[in-house]
Amino acid sequence: MVSPVFLLVHGWGFDASFWTPLRDALAGTDSIAWDLGFHGSLSCPPPPAGRPVIAVGHSYGLLWLLEKRPVAWQSLVSINGFPRFAAGGDFPEGVPPRLLDRMIARFGEAPEAVYRDFMIRCGVADPSRADLDPKALADGLNALRHWDARSRMADLGPADLVLAGRADPIVPEGLTKAGFSGQDIFWHESGHLLPLEAPEWCAARLRRLHGGLFGGEPARHGAGWN
Repeated sequence: MVSPVFLLVHGWGFDASFWTPLRDALAGTDSIAWDLGFHGSLSCPPPPAGRPVIAVGHSYGLLWLLEKRPVAWQSLVSINGFPRFAAGGDFPEGVPPRLLDRMIARFGEAPEAVYRDFMIRCGVADPSRADLDPKALADGLNALRHWDARSRMADLGPADLVLAGRADPIVPEGLTKAGFSGQDIFWHESGHLLPLEAPEWCAARLRRLHGGLFGGEPARHGAGWN
């Protein structure tokens, strides 16, 4: 049987290096970390041909995967993720839109300050960066405000693994439960940066999925799936 490859997509404001601790914990498995270009050029090399893909999205990265469907994946994993972020009439558990609107408006005037404040809230000790791409970051904020990928997830099938932090200051417990209603959620006592805060814990669950999920089925998610 062909071994799967992990496709890792980071959240808003981060880059591909975000995944380094988790990739180290997953030593012996193959992985690709995409970069959404918040600190430079977009970099999304294709997975190896003929290999099943386990798509792993952290935070905004999961929403991005569901919205863009850039590749066909065999399995989908959410870490601190969500199919919708902003609240709405049928999704009261989301983040109040006025908070995102305020963040977007302020970003137009002071992108570095908005970025730094968000990273500190996430739990990043030193968020100073000199390589911000304001347009990519602004586009990401607008996506967080407006995208709703719940119907896409319903069409594609539920995530096969949902990992969440009980102390997550960005994605509260209620938002996670609403976004993955009826699904099993694995909770850790840490916050929004589980791949950094608890890489071994995340890796153990990903290894279990890696080793036990596949039975030669064709890809059922992502690009080209109808």
